[in-house]
Amino acid sequence: MNIVFITPTTALKRFPGYRLAGKLYGQPNSITGPLILGGILKKAGHHVEVYEELNGSVPYRRLFKTTDVFCISVMTSNAPRGYELADLIHEKSDARVIMGGMHVTTLPEEGIRHADQIITGEGEKVILDVVEGRRTEKIVEGIPIKNLDEVPWPDYSILKTPCEAANVISTRGCPYRCTFCTTSRMFAPYRQRSIDNVIGEIRMYKRMGFRYMNFEDDNFTADKERAKEICRRMIASVVLGLDADKKEDIRRNVQFAKNIGAYQLQPAILTPYPGTPVYEQMAKSGRMLTGDWARFDMMNVVFQPKNMSPWELQEEFYRAGAYFYDAESPDEIGKVFGKEYGKRRKRFGRMARLGVWGAHFCSKHIKASIYYKLRNCDRPEPASKLHIPLTAHFTPTHCRENATINQPV
Repeated sequence: MNIVFITPTTALKRFPGYRLAGKLYGQPNSITGPLILGGILKKAGHHVEVYEELNGSVPYRRLFKTTDVFCISVMTSNAPRGYELADLIHEKSDARVIMGGMHVTTLPEEGIRHADQIITGEGEKVILDVVEGRRTEKIVEGIPIKNLDEVPWPDYSILKTPCEAANVISTRGCPYRCTFCTTSRMFAPYRQRSIDNVIGEIRMYKRMGFRYMNFEDDNFTADKERAKEICRRMIASVVLGLDADKKEDIRRNVQFAKNIGAYQLQPAILTPYPGTPVYEQMAKSGRMLTGDWARFDMMNVVFQPKNMSPWELQEEFYRAGAYFYDAESPDEIGKVFGKEYGKRRKRFGRMARLGVWGAHFCSKHIKASIYYKLRNCDRPEPASKLHIPLTAHFTPTHCRENATINQPV
């Protein structure tokens, strides 16, 4: 059979200008799930192709004519596009559509309205039976793999969109259960690959010619001694908008990342993903601002923070990047990591400052933008407008989309 894996993305991120900006920020890479599952199917004799909409165009006209099964990977932020693609596939072809990923694992009843089958959780042990028709139930529960060394390494030979950096995931899940996190719920229990297995994968990428590699563990330093053995660089990650957070707390965390000489900062806005306790809490207390899944990408505020306005938290997100990637840091980074990394750091700074300017401009002048609505939003929408899949009652208040702008920048 001809099988195609697609990781969809939003319309903005499919825009050529956005893709260009992404190349300035870093090297294009691919999520590993489709490459692992696709490799299993390829080994079984199927023809497999994998595409990332974020990194390049997808030849849908050809694929509609030649593909037997489409497999779509769905996170919360790309769910609307994933559903749109599934409906289009059913309209334009006779192919089956199988969906998997975080979002449909949590909300399979939502996903099955668009797909022929849903695989929840980990798919390695069931993907072949589902594709070949031995598992026919609408919602198929994945089976967690106890020994991660048994999982095949990602097969980059089936990837058809640009990729310059290989991704390594040395663990699954997390030993902690933060209320905002989906990882410890989908990938449970927490498991580690052997260090030898991880090093073997890294050596394979070196032989393949990859110059860049990312560790994509959800909590790489959960086991600090193990992390020390395989760690090759420092990446700082900061979650913004926890209930205890005030502006000074966020700025102190960013300053700490800067003080330790971290090469890269990944600020992430707290995002209440469906299926997490923080989502249930926010929904029941009427603090959700939107039910538009496309905005659940850890870069947009989708809830009412406790100690600041939604717009103030959004500003702190952009401020964090602009402050961390300041004009002086490229020279310092270049001395430690090399000239190429200094140049990349300079590009990061330019993009961060452009993001700050763009967000402020849109928040003042572009009424259709999410930033304009966010800046003028003082209370959540009622449940009838949000369409959030929860039975809890929401306070019937609303965002003032036409309010007068009176907040200082």
